[in-house]
Amino acid sequence: MDCPVCKEAMITMELAEVEIDHCLACAGIWLDGGELEMLLADPQQAAAVIDSFRPTKTTEKARKCPICLKKMQKVAAAAQEHTILLDRCTSGDGLWFDKGELNDIAAFASLDEDNKIVKLLADMFSTEKAK
Repeated sequence: MDCPVCKEAMITMELAEVEIDHCLACAGIWLDGGELEMLLADPQQAAAVIDSFRPTKTTEKARKCPICLKKMQKVAAAAQEHTILLDRCTSGDGLWFDKGELNDIAAFASLDEDNKIVKLLADMFSTEKAK
């Protein structure tokens, strides 16, 4: 599968028993539909977070879904310090996270109480671990 940002081939990695697609060039992450819910601790609360993503207008260029190749929708998740802009496939194929956005969503959602996702991402991608 090719990265929707830089068009490089992505690698598949396993994070908490969920296969994620990761771009080595831009450090983005693709999660297939339903995988974010699997990563977050409480599926019902995770679904509520995902349902809270609202379509938004932005000057960012629309990206194509790496699965169906249709333009994805920009959605906003409001965090405490800033708004996180994600790309969501309108066919439900998945979500695209630019570098660091999956960490931001896990922190924003407050569903990763033990910082499991943040620690796993830090181990996988050599980023600074959350305390």
